Amino acid sequence: MKRITASVQSRIRGSLVSMAFVAAAGLMAGAALAQTSGGTLSGIVQPEPPILVSALNSQAPTQYIAGKIYQGLLTYGPDLKPRPELAKSWKISPDGLTYTFELQQGVKWHDGKPFTSADVVFSIDKMLREVHVRTRAVINKYMASIRAVNDSTVEIKLKEPFPPFISMFETGTMPMMPKHIYDGTDYRNNPANQKPVGTGPFVFKEWKKGAYIKLAKNPNYWKKGQPYLDELVFYVIPDSASRAVAFEKGDVQVLRGGDVDNVDVKRLRALPNVEYTTKGWEMFAPMASLLLNQRKPPFNNVQVRQAVMHALNRKLIVDNIFFGMGKPAVSPFSSSTLFFDKNMPTFDFSIKKARDEIKASGVDVGKYPVKILSTSYGANWDRLDEYIKQMLEQLGFKVSIDSADAGTWSARVGNWDFDMTVTYTYQYGDPALGVERLYVTRNMVKGTPFANVQGYSNPTADDLWAKAGATMDGAERQKLYSELQKILVNDVANANLFEIEFPTLYRKNVKNLVTTAIGLNESFDNVSIEKN
Repeated sequence: MKRITASVQSRIRGSLVSMAFVAAAGLMAGAALAQTSGGTLSGIVQPEPPILVSALNSQAPTQYIAGKIYQGLLTYGPDLKPRPELAKSWKISPDGLTYTFELQQGVKWHDGKPFTSADVVFSIDKMLREVHVRTRAVINKYMASIRAVNDSTVEIKLKEPFPPFISMFETGTMPMMPKHIYDGTDYRNNPANQKPVGTGPFVFKEWKKGAYIKLAKNPNYWKKGQPYLDELVFYVIPDSASRAVAFEKGDVQVLRGGDVDNVDVKRLRALPNVEYTTKGWEMFAPMASLLLNQRKPPFNNVQVRQAVMHALNRKLIVDNIFFGMGKPAVSPFSSSTLFFDKNMPTFDFSIKKARDEIKASGVDVGKYPVKILSTSYGANWDRLDEYIKQMLEQLGFKVSIDSADAGTWSARVGNWDFDMTVTYTYQYGDPALGVERLYVTRNMVKGTPFANVQGYSNPTADDLWAKAGATMDGAERQKLYSELQKILVNDVANANLFEIEFPTLYRKNVKNLVTTAIGLNESFDNVSIEKN
């Protein structure tokens, strides 16, 4: 962790002036010579995504598939340092206000049109500003201007220094979108949303709802000789046991975190010729939380929310429901990320304390029947919903569970139509990018489940977020973020449950599957299948 922190702090001090990575590119090219071309890589997408356009939907299944179709200007190594993607190099001015990107040459959209700086300006300044709530919040607050210097050069100016800005250019946060297809249209209802067009190594081929999504090799991909695979197939298999069987039989070669119940992971990991890794989540550091809608009783009362925290045994959740794959959260910041402070107020598991908090709140929680809006992430999450229901009923709550598919869940949570729901969110390398969006008052906007949907508002916290995001001094940022964490924990701004550990299981003949901090959300242009 010290090495990661040092690398990010160096960015904060503005020492990241230019990146070309010529040597790294040469090493990758040398490695590529030994790789095998051809073959189909099969995986699972679970749950089935509502759409494949990551600009319009940030749910994990969408990002997983869309990362092979769309690309960002940069990607990021396991140390969180930026690497070239659609931008071959970049410069940051000493004052931290000007970012200049030089684009790769010869890049084309899947329909043959050239990718230019005009697409970058359109993507960031128009489409993402309107439809990508997480990215829009940063653009609106910090970006002063963006312009195309020429066809291959883009200049972005910020209103004030924002050190985490360089971490925003991966494909899930800032995907590049084709201007010639989307400009002047209704972005959310554009016909291209059904047959997405990107610059990535794989093109959309077929989507048979409820069965599979197929992507085919892009024959005109801008990285010469890549991709190596002919096809990607993502199977939709609703039943977790059936997904495990599909992997055992070899029908699928890759299992992503959450594809199978955690109880099955140990057994599948022990199969012959199976590899296992928990790498590839460095950028995301996923955090599971129980969202409590604070706009109405009973969760508009902070003591009721504190009672909920006392009523949930988070160690039991990790150990028994998720089979040890994670650890209880003590802060809204993941312990593996920048500025985490372990010295937080604690809510120990105690039904007595929970009942005392309910009594002290003066709220008759039984008067307000509440529903848990279930996710569709699988059996572990269903069991978590059942556990929460049982524990809250011990406090006098009247609780029921509403089932929902991924699209329904996204729409309802994004429109604040819920009482409680469990979710997990990504932290994106810096609290100003991944955590702030969930708590600041200005991000209380409808349209996405990954904003401040619970309705938390605290002017003191808002002020601390603003100061911490803009300061260039790492020690001062730590001080501000430590103060913030204490406020958020005390307020139960979200009921943070546990830090998730996601395993990836794959066949040993699959090469270069996890190589960056965004893991399986990568493009897969360097993935190959070694022939036996």
